[in-house]
Amino acid sequence: MKVKDLMSKKLFTVGPEDMLDKVFFLFNFESIRHLPVVEKGKVVGVISDRDLKKILGPRKKIVTDDLDGTQFTVHARRVRTIMNRGITTIGPDEKAADAAAIMAKKKIGCLPVVKKDKLVGIITATDILRAYVKLSQEVDKMFKNLDR
Repeated sequence: MKVKDLMSKKLFTVGPEDMLDKVFFLFNFESIRHLPVVEKGKVVGVISDRDLKKILGPRKKIVTDDLDGTQFTVHARRVRTIMNRGITTIGPDEKAADAAAIMAKKKIGCLPVVKKDKLVGIITATDILRAYVKLSQEVDKMFKNLDR
């Protein structure tokens, strides 16, 4: 099984100068947990939902609405301030098992899939787990048929 068989081709990306509210919006409304950061057509980083959660603490600006006294938090930060820069990528024709091994070794949840320096997909630990479940079910069926 190859990476291209499991990767997601429906991509959402952000740029390093995008504001974190865009990231928050994409994570919440598109039900994703990883976003490749692309600049001038090349992947320059990745931002995860965990990265966003880490910064929800100290560096906040509290704004008070003068009309009713309501307070809300504003995160006026750019993606570049929290994205992971030292990223590892993989090619679409690589083995899915190799992608899984890389993610396990580096303790990361995704790999941007790149072909000729162009982002073509993303493979996540969830994609690999789905494939594992499907293969496991198929193996179980094979053994059941042998027992008959």
